[in-house]
Amino acid sequence: MKRKIYWKWPLLLAVALGGASARPAMSQESGPSAGAGALTLEAAVRRALTRNLELSVAESRVASAAGRAAQAKLWPNPELELSAEDWPTEGGGFSEAKKLAGVSQTFPFPGKKKLEGRIGEWGVRLSQAEYDLRRVELVREVKTAFFEVLAAERLTAVARELVAVAESSAATARKRVQAGAAADQEQLRAEIPLEQARTELAGFEREEEAARQKLAHLLGSPEWAGAPVSGALAETADLAVLETAPARWLAGHPSVRAARADKERADAAERRARLEPYPDVKFGAAGGQEAGSRASIVQFSLSLPLPLIDRSRGRRQEARADAAAAAAGLAAVEQQLLRDWSTASQRLRTAAQQAAGYRERILPRATEALRLVQRGFEEGKFGFMDLLDTQRTAAEARLSYQQKLLELNIAQANIEALLAAGADEPRGARGTPAPETAWAGPPENPARAGGPAARPITGTDFNPHDL
Repeated sequence: MKRKIYWKWPLLLAVALGGASARPAMSQESGPSAGAGALTLEAAVRRALTRNLELSVAESRVASAAGRAAQAKLWPNPELELSAEDWPTEGGGFSEAKKLAGVSQTFPFPGKKKLEGRIGEWGVRLSQAEYDLRRVELVREVKTAFFEVLAAERLTAVARELVAVAESSAATARKRVQAGAAADQEQLRAEIPLEQARTELAGFEREEEAARQKLAHLLGSPEWAGAPVSGALAETADLAVLETAPARWLAGHPSVRAARADKERADAAERRARLEPYPDVKFGAAGGQEAGSRASIVQFSLSLPLPLIDRSRGRRQEARADAAAAAAGLAAVEQQLLRDWSTASQRLRTAAQQAAGYRERILPRATEALRLVQRGFEEGKFGFMDLLDTQRTAAEARLSYQQKLLELNIAQANIEALLAAGADEPRGARGTPAPETAWAGPPENPARAGGPAARPITGTDFNPHDL
């Protein structure tokens, strides 16, 4: 004799195994969330690039560095000098004094201003690379947060349906106990999964709220925390991107460009420090009247500091150490990026394998197991608790599959961030070409730019004995 059950079997099967079939890629909009006003991944990225406060800070730093670079090339302003000398203290007045009016100008030692301008230009490149790096990181963070919201929404929805199924199962067990068809322990065992489902639902709801707050922070607007999102997690990975050799993107990565700019700036600062002991010359010219007469006079002056006490040895030592540290920093950044690539590649392969395992083996088997146990329960071959255990196992497989999809999409976003960062050409803030003042000086990588290779700058370029 077949047993009669009271819960909704179609709902149970749909909740526990609803992800067995393939779903659309993450860029495709489907379901109720695809309606008007829903936030897509592309729209989220665009909004973050225009509204994110941290990116605005990085943009302002580029403009600040460009201002410093322009200022560093300028000579000091000339000085107006007025003097009255030999003023008699007894009798006479201003007409009896020696009166002079002139101008003086400081002439920097040859090579100093050129190097200071070079330091400023590399500082602009450094700030621009840091801006580009923050931009790439922001896109990756927005993608990750968007995927977390999608996964949290799906997990919360499945958890709510599981609570409904668990309530129906607990009600069925209660009716069976009341009818004398089951012992009291069956009702207690049915109520335990109900409490577990409610607890898990509360946890998923907290995670969804946290994911939405994180995404809204990246978008620069707290009110976006409650906005509906549109899209679905990709169920397969694009493993073809892993065939890209790191040598094709490493040199153009913003982290490497920033470290290279810092090294070039430190090298220029070290060359500038070697010129510090050589003094700047101050030349002045003035004209006026001799004291006590109307005779016109002309006066010239020349002054320069004598580097007898302070020969800038400490500054040169500091500059040499900074140059060595910057060179080591460049090598360290390249090694770190290679480690990141290796780790991200392995995570993407692992996530793809695990997602495929759930999609192709675990979920289909869970579907078949739940179907067989359901049929066996109706035919009296399995007990009620066997059905509950199978239901729980199938639901856990479904939830785990969503977690694997989230890991897959995040791993794919990390790989894409590395490749996109390496492929991007230096751009100005908000996607506009950088101003000419920001990119004056030698090309960053002449071979990659397709132009003739510039002669390397060495310490002998500004040797004062050659000037």
